[in-house]
This record gives sequence, structure tokens and C-alpha cells, in this order.
Amino acid sequence: MRILKQVQSALQSLPWLKKSKKANPERHLRDADQQIQTMLADTSVPAAVRQELFQEFAEIESISEKLQNGEIHIAAFGRVGTGKSSILNALLGREVFSTSELHGETKAQQRSHWTSANSEHVVLIDTPGIDELDGEARENLAHSVARIADIVLVVCEGDLTETEFQAVSDLARRNRPVLLVLNKADRYSSSELDSILSHLQKRCEGMIEPVNILAASANPRPEKIIRVDERGNESPSERSRESDISQLKIRLWNILENEGKVLAALNAALFTSELDSRIAGKIVQARKSVAEKIIHNYCLAKGLVVAVNPIPVADLLAAAGTDVAMVIHLGNVYGFQLSRREASKLLLTISAQMLLLMGAYWGVNMVSAAMKTVSAGMSAALTAGAQGALAWYATYVTGRAAESWFAKGKSWGSLGPRDTVNEILDSLDRDSILQSARSEISSRLKKATT
Repeated sequence: MRILKQVQSALQSLPWLKKSKKANPERHLRDADQQIQTMLADTSVPAAVRQELFQEFAEIESISEKLQNGEIHIAAFGRVGTGKSSILNALLGREVFSTSELHGETKAQQRSHWTSANSEHVVLIDTPGIDELDGEARENLAHSVARIADIVLVVCEGDLTETEFQAVSDLARRNRPVLLVLNKADRYSSSELDSILSHLQKRCEGMIEPVNILAASANPRPEKIIRVDERGNESPSERSRESDISQLKIRLWNILENEGKVLAALNAALFTSELDSRIAGKIVQARKSVAEKIIHNYCLAKGLVVAVNPIPVADLLAAAGTDVAMVIHLGNVYGFQLSRREASKLLLTISAQMLLLMGAYWGVNMVSAAMKTVSAGMSAALTAGAQGALAWYATYVTGRAAESWFAKGKSWGSLGPRDTVNEILDSLDRDSILQSARSEISSRLKKATT
């Protein structure tokens, strides 16, 4: 939440979103890098979560290095064969990026400094095509590069395919400044070109500003000419044509001059915010996984205590300490230190709701307990497993309710304790849990007696 507020603050000062004379690019860069350094140094992130998000942490370190070097990254993005590499080569004024008539020439990201942009810190990045049928890894790489780029050039050669449109939508949702470049414009007449550009503007309305939808001819087809000799004989020939990317170059220079550093800072803040949210989600998942194991272990312990305790009815009370220990243990998982008194108070709240909602189950439990006193050993053996299973079930519900309370920051939230317990009960397959509990209790008791 802290990082998100910082991102929102940065957004408000962006010239491309809202004109402002008070924008301080250098300060935004420093603030963004500070956010990253804070995240990288955060010792509260579990090692398992860091390992699972290894790639994301590597990317955030790369962004930090980019900020410290004062670099601005421009990535070319799009389908195979649209001329992404050719666009970048035309900007550079030399052949740096691989081009080929064969699809899929770009196998991994390539980069080069664009010194002609009046800044030695602008880096052009070429990416693999996003529509490779057998290139899932390359597509993931393309998306990754586009995610951390400050400006994205989506290169197309006509109306957008569904793949291209989805890519544009995704980038727009990420608040990335996107330039849609209609390459190979030399293939169209003037009227055709105007019609396509107008259509693209309408289709991308709300995602890309009209000023950022441009035509280009990075590698135009040779011009066909007819030569006539002195005798009047005609012979066909071809004449190469210069690339035409003037609109794109002017637009990029304008963005870089006015907004480049702020965009770099914003991109870093946005990516940091996204990673922060993912870390929080992973921590929640990890805690739930650990909590589930803890609840299961205490359910087993409670079930065994109740099943083997020969004292009727009082066996439930004797096992109450198990529930207290479970609540304290769950609190530790979620970062809360509870005393036995606090844990007991929480248990009373949960138990009160369970008595209202599970009265019938507790009645069966009491009958089973009473049968222990009047039954022979065989009857006691039969009822012990059932009573232990019921105790297991009650402890499981208790554990789930306590976990919900901890997960909401020691709060029942809008539901309250009764609705929380009721919601948990409705979500459970009681018969399946009881059957599984009886089976595991029986198995453990047999092992103990052999």
C-alpha cells in the first residue's frame, strides 16, 4: 500500500498524463531507486518467497542498475515479421539488430545504445515475436522486457491481430507509454494509409493517444523503374529507397526530452508496486500452507487425546489445552504473539458460535462420551474413534476460524465471528472430514498397540 501511494503520487506529476511545471525528474529517480533498495533489503520476505520470485527480484535489481546509470529503455514489441528489428536499425542509422526474411530471427533480447538521440543513456531493445507458436519462452521474454521498458514501440503492419490487440491492452493497463508504429507504410497508397491509421486510432481509443499512432517505412521495398536507352528500348530495374521514420524519431525525441527521466522513475515505481503485491500474495499463500499443516497436526493430536482418554465427557475438557496451543501457534505464523489468556479469549468467542451452529454435533459427541462409562471395552473402542473424529472436526473448524481472524489482522472484518464460522462450516464436507479423521486416528492407534 505504501508503494502504491508513492506510485499514484508520481503519476499525478507525469507530463504525459497531466501537464505540470513542478515535475522534478531527478527527485523521482532518487525516490524510485530508494523504493527498490528498500524492497531488496527487506528481511521480512521469507527465503522461500524470494526463491519463488527469483526472476522478478533479478528484474528489480536490473531496474535499479538502470536507474543508477541514468538509462532510458525503449523496447520494440510485436509479432514476428512486422519489422521490429528494422525499425530499431533505422533509428540507429546502421545494421545492429538481426533481420531476416525468415520468421523468428530474434531469439533473445538484443540491445544497443542510441547515441543519436542526443543522449548516450537511451537504450534500444529488440524482442522476440509474441506470436511464436513454438516459442513460449521467447514470448515470455518479450513480455518481460516490455514490462520493464520505459517506452514500448508496438510494431504492426496493418490492422491489429487479436494477439497484438491483447498486447496493447495489457501494456495500457500497466500505464506504459505505448507508441503504435504502422511499419511497411510504403505498401499502401496515401488514401489506404490514412484509412488504416484512422481505424487504428478508433480501435485503440482510450489506450493509445492519436499522436502516438504513427506510420513508418523502416525497410521500404525497392522502387521499380523503367529505363529507356537511346534506341527507345525499355528495361525494368529497381532503385533502393531510404527508410522513412521521421515521424517516429521526432515523437521519440520529444518524449525523451520532456518526460524521459520521469517515465523511467514511474516505470520503476510501478514494477516495484507490482512485485510488492506479488510478494504479499506469496506470503499469504505460504502462511496458509503452513497454517493448514499446523491445524492438521493439532486435529490429530486432539482426536487421539479424546479417543484414548477413558474419562467420559471430561476428555473434551482435558484436550482444551490443545486448542489453546494451536491458536498461539497460528498467531506466530501470522506474526502475532498471543498469551494463553488472549488465546483462551479468542477460543471462547469461536466456541460460542460453534455451540450455536454445531449444537447437534456436540450432542452426538456427548452421547459418545457417556457411552464410554457404560460400555464394555469393545463398545468403548467403537465409540472412541467416532468421538475422536468429532473432536478433530471441531478443532479443524476452530483452527480455520482463528486463521481467518489472524489473516484479517486480528479482526473478524465485516462478517463478524458468527458469519465467519458459518461460512467455514458451509464450505466444508463434514462427512468426508469425519471419515478421514476416523481412518487416521484408527491407523495411529493400531500402530501404537503393535
